[in-house]
Amino acid sequence: MKESLCKSKIFIFTDLSHYLILQSIENKFEYSKMNDKINIENSQVNNPLHGIRLINILDFLVKEHGWEELGNEININCFTNNPSIKSSLTFLRKNQWARDKVEHLYLNTIKK
Repeated sequence: MKESLCKSKIFIFTDLSHYLILQSIENKFEYSKMNDKINIENSQVNNPLHGIRLINILDFLVKEHGWEELGNEININCFTNNPSIKSSLTFLRKNQWARDKVEHLYLNTIKK
């Protein structure tokens, strides 16, 4: 009899074939997880915003343009009426169309 510890469970195998099948499944699972991680890392190669947090983008734009100019560039109430980082982040996280506009302005600003 052979024992194997797999994810905190003990399996007792009566013959070697069952043990080899389980080992093969575990190896394929580990290989699959490795490939998923590599694919995720490679999928962001051409994304200039990869790794840049929204708060960092917003801080940069506020320092570069100021709230008034941001409100003129992108007509959003969170930039024009009593603007703050917290309220802007909340709005941008809930509204993808607004976030897209902010990210587009950020990319155009860093290109200059």
